[in-house]
Amino acid sequence: FKQYGMLIALGVIIAFFYVLTGGKLLKPMNVSNLIFQNAYVIILAIGMLLCILTGGNIDLACGSVVGLIGACAGSFIITMGMNVYLAIILCLLIGIAVGAWQGFWIAYVGIPPFICTLSGMLVFRGITLLILKGMTLAPFPAAYQQLSTGFIPDFLPEMMLFGQKIKSPLCLLAGILIAVGFCVSQILSNISKKKKGYETQPVLLMLVKMVAISAVVIWVFYLLSRYRGIPTVLIILGLLLAVYSFFTQKTVRGRHLYAIGGNMKAARLSGIKTKQMMFFAYTNMSFIAAIAGLVFAARLNSAAPTAGQSFEMDAIASCFIGGASAYGGTGTISGALIGALIMGVLNNGMSLLGMSTNLQQVVKGLVLLTAVALDVISKNNLIQLPKFGKKKALTD
Repeated sequence: FKQYGMLIALGVIIAFFYVLTGGKLLKPMNVSNLIFQNAYVIILAIGMLLCILTGGNIDLACGSVVGLIGACAGSFIITMGMNVYLAIILCLLIGIAVGAWQGFWIAYVGIPPFICTLSGMLVFRGITLLILKGMTLAPFPAAYQQLSTGFIPDFLPEMMLFGQKIKSPLCLLAGILIAVGFCVSQILSNISKKKKGYETQPVLLMLVKMVAISAVVIWVFYLLSRYRGIPTVLIILGLLLAVYSFFTQKTVRGRHLYAIGGNMKAARLSGIKTKQMMFFAYTNMSFIAAIAGLVFAARLNSAAPTAGQSFEMDAIASCFIGGASAYGGTGTISGALIGALIMGVLNNGMSLLGMSTNLQQVVKGLVLLTAVALDVISKNNLIQLPKFGKKKALTD
């Protein structure tokens, strides 16, 4: 339940709003809108997870960095007429520089992350206002808008399937290939674990997991294929999720983040360069925020002084709802994705029902509190619970 509880909760929430909205939630157009509306939250949650892993630390400045990067992109592209791709590279470098600034104070000077990033939130918001002079820059050229609001061109002819018109067969084919790739990776991973003597999932559970996730992936891509196909931003999300999942689960430095969150002193005594890893986590957070800033500015088709406000709260909530521990050392990229999707579905579903913004804030706050409370309660009680089928006393 601890591993798949939030995934089950996401399914229940989707079914709940699907019924209440009369099916509007899962209309092909609305599924595309869900991706566009929540892309920046998912991107920020990926970076925020790495900060949380180091000991429950957070970055309060990432929303201001989103606004700053949007302002820089607007100045470079709209005001100065710079090449779009050169401007994107410069904005990413600015994001890395901002992260290095914060990482230095946190890792090497020893300022608590909360205080340092709170300062950054004010500083970078102020710089954004200075760059834009309180005004909004618009519009961006079509080449830049393609980054967030475009779709992958389809060279295959339209077709009919189950009585529905498939406007983008390439999108449906991509979904099938992703599902097949996921199943193959699960089988190979299970074989590898058996060879190394690791504990593996029961075959029946693995099959159920493969069938369920594959069916959902194909179904989502089927809905997208009925609208306009694969959104460009979905490719960006897929690459980020794949790269950071591999980094956190399959690399030495990724595992070091978990070790630091588990016990900072023990990790340092074990030879882990804790200061370097803290520096990396916060530099990476601002790099990720720069990507989110570019995507969000492209979606708005403008660089606004208020862009990015409270985005850090959505990213933090997504991580904790997705299973990240408030104490650090626990959490996954897939969990952060699920948490972001829960937040996105709640926002979209309540908007479709015409609920006020004030009430939406109340609901999201209660969902976050419940998720963290379950994490704390499970941590306090888990050691007292014997394993099923074994009568064995647990000792300290």
